[in-house]
Amino acid sequence: MPGPGPLSHLDARGQARMVDVLDKPITAREALAAGFVRMRPETLELLRRGRAAKGEVLGVARVAAIAAAKRTAELIPLCHGIALGKVEVSFEAQAPRRLEVRVRVRAADRTGVEMEALVGAAVACLTVYDMLKAVDRGMVIERIALLEKRGGRSGPWRRAERAGATRRPRRA
Repeated sequence: MPGPGPLSHLDARGQARMVDVLDKPITAREALAAGFVRMRPETLELLRRGRAAKGEVLGVARVAAIAAAKRTAELIPLCHGIALGKVEVSFEAQAPRRLEVRVRVRAADRTGVEMEALVGAAVACLTVYDMLKAVDRGMVIERIALLEKRGGRSGPWRRAERAGATRRPRRA
């Protein structure tokens, strides 16, 4: 399957540049990203019961994800600043060892919000780690991925395989 063409963040000489989006129409944009924090079962139980010493972990992680999504253009070079209309963050404890974080971002703009959703998911996972590291330094942040996006010239896209889905290892 052929790729999407030349990289838009490079000029004719191969130098990095910010893409000019001024001639693109403003359309509704939406993206959903996810990430996972793998931890010991007793850490997940502590989280589920709201007994972490640093306080309400998921509430703080939710605020961190929203703040990070709003500041994506400050963190990712060449990313456009976007006035976000909505950032929605959800969590699902997946026994015995994982927390799934999902971040959905919506805006009306000339460019997509995939990076904002991904940054929000990553920072939410990092915040969970930070708030629980005193009891479980062995936690692992994994599989941060874009799950779906809507809007723009390229139209809708959805990940064929759900991020985090377990696969059976292939036998040789």
